[in-house]
Amino acid sequence: MLTGGEHVVIGVSGGADSTALLSVLTSLTSAYRLRLSALHVDHRLRPESWRDAEHVQALGARLGVPVDVIPVAVSSNGSLEDAARQARYAALERHANQIGADRIALGHTADDQAETVLMRVLEGAGLRGLAGIPPTRGRIIRPLLDLRRAELTAHLDAVGLGWIEDPTNRDLRFLRNRIRHDLLPLLATAHAGDLSARLARVAREARQAVDTLERVAGDALGRLATIDGDALVLARSALAGLPPLVAADVLRQGAVRLGHRGPLRAWAHRGLRRMLAAPSPRRPFRLDGVTFDVSGDLVRIGVAAPVHLRRRVLNVPGVTLLSEIGLRIEARHIGAAGYVLPRDRGCVAFDADALAMPLHVRGRERGDRFRPFSERGERRLKTFLIDAKVPRWDRDRLPLVESGREIVWVGGLRRGSQAPVTPATRDIVELTVKSLAD
Repeated sequence: MLTGGEHVVIGVSGGADSTALLSVLTSLTSAYRLRLSALHVDHRLRPESWRDAEHVQALGARLGVPVDVIPVAVSSNGSLEDAARQARYAALERHANQIGADRIALGHTADDQAETVLMRVLEGAGLRGLAGIPPTRGRIIRPLLDLRRAELTAHLDAVGLGWIEDPTNRDLRFLRNRIRHDLLPLLATAHAGDLSARLARVAREARQAVDTLERVAGDALGRLATIDGDALVLARSALAGLPPLVAADVLRQGAVRLGHRGPLRAWAHRGLRRMLAAPSPRRPFRLDGVTFDVSGDLVRIGVAAPVHLRRRVLNVPGVTLLSEIGLRIEARHIGAAGYVLPRDRGCVAFDADALAMPLHVRGRERGDRFRPFSERGERRLKTFLIDAKVPRWDRDRLPLVESGREIVWVGGLRRGSQAPVTPATRDIVELTVKSLAD
């Protein structure tokens, strides 16, 4: 979750879990060279919510961690619980971008995991639902996910830190609270042993199964899919020969690769069933913004609009979402002492002082030129991509990072000759490109 040197923004409500998280991460600041910030999101659902904000600010002052308070408007449509969570996560992401944070730390515990898994069971969720709360997702990390709530309150008592008991946590209008206060105790009485630990184990094993599924499906996508413009072309017979869960995840990952932004889990399963059952020939059918065009054994799966990555400023440090192409770029600004140059093509390091800031990222344009690292002179980007055997259909999905008006990195493929890291380098800008599906 943390390798050292990260800027971490911590979501702190003032409750025991997030207070313990703030305490634990503060104790690790020196060992991991962390820079910490805290954010309190005020949902303004209670008249006295301002007291929570004051408590968190006082806590931050005591621990030496700067605290920002952001009020949010919670939609009254649908589930209040879901709307509050969505508003909170959106505020955390925006704030992390604004301050250049590498990670967002949240205080979910093993008890939260157990409640989530039980909720998903009641909703009839599949394998992904049983995997519960992921330990990491993008830049979000949950360091306390294997710890029980009782362990955290014992820690807070030991270090002399108080916390707030949010009265809404006992409001039985919310499903999670009914599960926490009514259903889990009832089940624990009927079944000897630690039920929360059992449910957490279910989540861990389901998460391992999901990770394996995604690796297998990713390999299958690479073997079976060809690209036609902005679409995937697959043989239905090949998909039919895969286990249904694997075949559905092939479609899900393919849709992410095409830049699809819809609800991919249900989409993949419904799309798979309809596609395999479709007679041929037939007119294309659409499902959640994706078009299926069946012809004999082949199916062409495309999104409605062609992909073009618009030019934007790269957040350094921070995360830049490239939703058009299903990627994100994470940027870190770190000292050169002890730094080991990355060997992964998805990661690149530059001498920070030799870059023209701000950096920008965009898609390719007619007439682009590029100076590849370790080569003499400048080349047409198109020629470089042809020589690198990048398929035509993939070229518009490559993020191009600019310093000034020069391309310094063809994301995930090759760096330019500009701003190399040398023994004289003092500060480094490190960029990593990752899939939004990760």
